[in-house]
Amino acid sequence: RLATESIRFGHAHVQVGNCMPSRNVMQTGRYPHTSGVEGFYQIGKPAFPILPDLMRENGYFIGIKGKVSHSTPYSPYPWDAEMSEGTKVPSTYGTFTKDAIAASQAAGKPFYLIVNVSDPHMPFYAMGKNATTVPDPNVPSRVFTPEEMVVPGYLPDEPIVRKELSHYYSSVRRADDSVTATLAALDASGEAESTVVIFLSDHGMPFPFAKTNLFHHSTNTPWMVRWPGVVKPGTVDDTHMISAIDFMPTVLDIVGIPQPEGLQGRSFRPLLEGKPQEERDFVVKEYNENSGGACHPMRAIQTRQFCYIFNPWSNGERVFRSATQGMTTYKVMQELAKTDPNAAERLRVFDLRDVEELYDTQKDPDALRNLANDPEYAKEIERLRGMLEQWMKDTGDPALEAFQKRNDPEALNAYV
Repeated sequence: RLATESIRFGHAHVQVGNCMPSRNVMQTGRYPHTSGVEGFYQIGKPAFPILPDLMRENGYFIGIKGKVSHSTPYSPYPWDAEMSEGTKVPSTYGTFTKDAIAASQAAGKPFYLIVNVSDPHMPFYAMGKNATTVPDPNVPSRVFTPEEMVVPGYLPDEPIVRKELSHYYSSVRRADDSVTATLAALDASGEAESTVVIFLSDHGMPFPFAKTNLFHHSTNTPWMVRWPGVVKPGTVDDTHMISAIDFMPTVLDIVGIPQPEGLQGRSFRPLLEGKPQEERDFVVKEYNENSGGACHPMRAIQTRQFCYIFNPWSNGERVFRSATQGMTTYKVMQELAKTDPNAAERLRVFDLRDVEELYDTQKDPDALRNLANDPEYAKEIERLRGMLEQWMKDTGDPALEAFQKRNDPEALNAYV
């Protein structure tokens, strides 16, 4: 329903493949190495304004549901309304939205609400250890079966993987139920026609080769914007590329608040109004560390056709560390690798990677074939290297020197 009432972007990405750094890109308008939120920690009140600051200063009632401490550079942040409980209970999203809008109306203010739907984050619906089914009181409106699953090409098609995916998809459905409750409360408030609704994820699904990485499926996000009277309902933009760095400047542009200095994205409001916008043919992506503090820095350039990834941490010995290695699917990958050479190579790619990777995301969206050393793509990878280096210079990326010395293992190790 939301898609039929919105514009949907076919080439939308977040910057980061994990939660807190990704969400802070949206609320700061800055890349992680610029804002300082590279991992899962607070940095204190920054010297620059964040999006909720500017909304409040311009008369907005600001509220947040879920992921409260993960959405701003410091916590506690002085929200006008917040709710942390009930992250897997769809009805609580309706309750929060109803109460926050009522409070904003009582205060005589417009509202800016961040409604963070915690599904389909782990733990998935009714999933116990090794993808077993356990009781879960918060039943989604539809429960999926392993037989219904379409297994992504980057994962092995094995029965237990299908089982884990079915728990994931049931959690996706429960996320849909939470969106339903949120939009129903908005409708009931009488404010729907004067409210812009922006829907996107913070990163790809929490499976190997998606979350905590910079592959296509790590950052590609189902981004929709509903703006009654402005956005033509049911439209799809398969031309322009947008990313999370553009979130803050776009919101400010929509509500007419001047852009502060230092924002590193730009508004895509013209696209919402059905106009073209030049120089929207690539996005830059960045990853630094996981929630446990394990550092595996990566940078990437993504165009509509290619994804180039720089992995300074990869030295053939250092092993990647990610929450996705706790998945049953990863354990299956390890077992298959003992007897299947192809599976062993896939496990090597995940665990050890290569300093440079290049994927044709049109032909190979699942990133199964690294083209970095293919002579046929030499000009393309050189072009993308140049784009990434320029971005690093423009943004003061501390990984610049390592990138410029990417063929020097000692320089890469010194940086990491």
